[in-house]
Amino acid sequence: MPQETEIKLRVKDMKILLHALKRLGARPAGGGNGRIHEWNVIYDTPQGGLAKHGQLLRIRTESQQKSKSRSATVKKAKPRILLTFKKPALRSREAIDNPANYTPSGRHKVREEIEIEVADAAALGSIFEGLGMRGWFRYEKYRTTMKLPASVRWAKGLLIELDETPIGTFVELEGPPSAIDRAAQLLGYLRSDYILKSYLALYLEERRHQGESPRDMVFDRK
Repeated sequence: MPQETEIKLRVKDMKILLHALKRLGARPAGGGNGRIHEWNVIYDTPQGGLAKHGQLLRIRTESQQKSKSRSATVKKAKPRILLTFKKPALRSREAIDNPANYTPSGRHKVREEIEIEVADAAALGSIFEGLGMRGWFRYEKYRTTMKLPASVRWAKGLLIELDETPIGTFVELEGPPSAIDRAAQLLGYLRSDYILKSYLALYLEERRHQGESPRDMVFDRK
C-alpha cells in the first residue's frame, strides 16, 4: 500500500509565511489559484472499530474556489470526490501489537494510504450506512496546494499545503522526509514545531481546552 509522509506546522504570522513562500518561489499547483474548499466526512462503525485500530475511512468533496482574476463567464469546475482509507504504517512490533496507540518513530507522520476518485458522495455514504457504518464526524477547510519550481531539485515530490481551518491556519508538508525538513527550516520552523496529530485530534484538544463538547469542525457562518 502506498505511504504518505507528512507534518503539520501551525501558522502564527501569515505575512511572514507568505513572504517566505514567495522567497522560495512557491506557486499554486493544478492551475487557477490552487485554493479549494474541502468538505470531509469520516465514517466508522458505531463501536469505533476503525479508529480503535488507527484507521480512517473518509469521503472528501473538493470544490475549486474561483480566482479573483478569473472571468465570471468561466464555467465552474465540477466538484472532485475522493474516497480515502488510511492506516498506520506497520514498521515495528509495537505497531503490529497495538496499532491504535502507535505513533510512528521519528519526526514525521507516516501512514499507508489508498485514495481513489469516485462519482457520487451521497451514494457511497448510503452504501457505508447500509453496511452498518455512520458518518460520525464532519470537518471543512480551505486548502491551497503549492509546489516549488522544478529547478529546485531537492523539492521534487514535495507538496506545500496551506490549510485554513476553523481552529487556525496550518502548513502541511508532504513528500520525501529530507525535503520536508529542508522546507520547514526555510519557512522558519524548528523540528520542535512539527505536529503529527490529525485535524480531528487537534480539534478535540481545542474543544477540551475551551471546556466545550465536540461537534463537527465547521466554520461559523452566522
